[in-house]
Amino acid sequence: MGSTICLPVNKRFVEDNSSEEDPITNTPIKRRRPLGQHMNMSLLRVNSRRQSSEDGEQTPFTPNERASTYDHVRDAVLHNFNEAGVLNGSIPAGVVGLRNLGNTCFMNSSLQCLSNTIPLTDYFLGYDYHKEVNKNNFLGTGGQLATAYAELMKDMWLQKGKNGTIIKNDRLRIVPPSCFKKSLSKFAPQFSGYSQHDAQELLSYLLDGIHEDLNRVKKRPYIEDKDCDGTNDENDAAEAWKNYLSRNKSLIVDLFQGQFRNTCICKECNHKNIRFEPSMYLSLPISDSCRTLEDCLDLFLEEDTLTGDNQWYCEKCKCHTDATKKTDLWVLPPILIVHLKRFTYNDFGRAVSGQKNDVALKYPLKQFDLSRKVKSIGGGTPVYDLYAVSNHLGGTGSGHYTAYALNRFDNAWYEFNDSSYQKIDPVTTFETSSSPYVLFYNRVAPAAAESAASDSSLGQDISGRIPLIRRQSISRPDLWPHSQVREGHFREFERSVTDTSDSKIASNARSTNGGRTMVTRSQTSKIKKKMVRDEMPCDIRDSEMEEDDLLGRRSLYQC
Repeated sequence: MGSTICLPVNKRFVEDNSSEEDPITNTPIKRRRPLGQHMNMSLLRVNSRRQSSEDGEQTPFTPNERASTYDHVRDAVLHNFNEAGVLNGSIPAGVVGLRNLGNTCFMNSSLQCLSNTIPLTDYFLGYDYHKEVNKNNFLGTGGQLATAYAELMKDMWLQKGKNGTIIKNDRLRIVPPSCFKKSLSKFAPQFSGYSQHDAQELLSYLLDGIHEDLNRVKKRPYIEDKDCDGTNDENDAAEAWKNYLSRNKSLIVDLFQGQFRNTCICKECNHKNIRFEPSMYLSLPISDSCRTLEDCLDLFLEEDTLTGDNQWYCEKCKCHTDATKKTDLWVLPPILIVHLKRFTYNDFGRAVSGQKNDVALKYPLKQFDLSRKVKSIGGGTPVYDLYAVSNHLGGTGSGHYTAYALNRFDNAWYEFNDSSYQKIDPVTTFETSSSPYVLFYNRVAPAAAESAASDSSLGQDISGRIPLIRRQSISRPDLWPHSQVREGHFREFERSVTDTSDSKIASNARSTNGGRTMVTRSQTSKIKKKMVRDEMPCDIRDSEMEEDDLLGRRSLYQC
C-alpha cells in the first residue's frame, strides 16, 4: 500500500497525468485539476499512515508513519462533515429513514444499527478503503459490496452518495437502499427477492461479505487447528489468534471479533480437548427463568452434555462418546454484538411458526461489566455501553423489524421504523422489553485510558463512546487483544532464553517468582514481537501481502 497524500478539497477534481515528488514523504503525488460541477464531491480520505514529527506532534492529512489504530481517520471524517454542511440542520446528521423496498424492514433495522457503529462508519467516510479491497478473493465480491455499503453511508451521513437522498422537507430525510440491496443480493442470492428474512442472518452475511472484500491477506496458508490440553491457555490462545490472523485481517476483525475457549471432556476416559476459536457474536439462549441479559449469558456459559446424535468424537477412545462441552469468553471485541435466540428453527433453517420467545428482559444501558465472565487476563477491560438495538415485534409469520440507535452528535436515542424516525427515552422505551433481538455494545475506556477520540470540535465529546480500535497484524503482537492487560492484572509468561539479546531483555525484567520470568507491559511487547518473528512459519513470513506487516517488520526487527 503506497503512501498517498490526501488533500482537503473544496472543489471537484480529476487526476492529471503529471506528477511530482512530495518533499515530506519523498513519494510521487498526482496533480488534480478542477472538473465540472456535475461530478460528485470528492471526500477527504486518509490511508493507514499518519505523519509523526520529531517533536511528537501529528500533522493531519500528511501520511508518513504506519498507524496502529484508526484514530487518525476521525480528522478526515470531521472535515467531510463540515464540507458537506450537514451539521447545522434541525435534524442531526445520521438521523435518516430508509425506504422499505418490500419486506425489507429486517435489512433497514440492521443497517441503522451498523450505521451508528461510529468506527465502522468513520472508516467508510474518511479512510481510503479502496486500497484495502481484495479483488482476487473469490469469497468476496471484488469490493462491490464494500463500495455499495460505503455509498450508502455517504448518503445517510453526508447526503453525497449515489442512492439519491429524498428530502421531503427540513424535518424528514429518507434514503432508498436500492443499490446496496442489489449488491448484497449478488453476494447472498437469498436476499434478492422481497421475502422477509432474519435480521441477524442479514448481519452475518453482510459483515462476512465486507470482511472478504477488505481482507488484507491475499494468500491464505493452510493451518490446522491446534488441540490444547489446558496447561498453557494464555499462550495457546495467542497462538490460535496468530494463526487466525494469517488468514483473516480486516476492519471487521479489528472491530467485531473476539475469541472463545471451547472445552470438551470425554465421559469415558476424561480426555480433555481445548480449542480457541474466533467469535463474532454472542448468541444467547433464553429460558422462562431469565429476567436480565446477564441471566441469558449465564445460561450460555453453562456446561452442556453431548449425547445421542450430538456425541463427541474422542481422539483417545477413537470413537464417538458422551462428553461435556463448555464455552468460555476468552477475549471480547471492541464492538460486541449480542444476539438473543428468540426463535426456534427447523432442520431447514426456517423459524417454526408460532414459536417465538417473548420473555421481557432487562438490558444494561451503560457500564455492562463482563470482567467476571472473561477468563483471560488480557483483552482490556470488558465494560460496555449500549448504542443500538435491532427489534422484532410480532410473531414469526407477521413480524416487523425496527431499530433504536444513539446518535453521535446530539447524544440522543432515536427509533427508526423504515422511513420514519423519532426521538425516544431508552429507559421508558426498552430498558425492560421483549422486542430487542440484536443488541450492539461498544467498549468504553476506563478513565479515558483507551481513546482520546473526541468530537468536541462539533460540540459533543464522545470519547467514552469510541473504543480504541487496534489494527490487527501478525507482526504486531503488542496490538493483539491478548496483550492488552486488564486493570489490576499483570502479564506473566514463561519462555526459555536462547540468545544473548533475549537474555539481556529477560535479565533486566526478571524478578524471582517460582522460576518464572515476570516482565512489565512494555518489556512484554519487546519479547513477544521477537518471539512471533522467530516462530512465524516461513510460508506466512514470506507470503504475507499486507504492506504494513512488511514495513512493520523492517522497523521492529532491524537492529
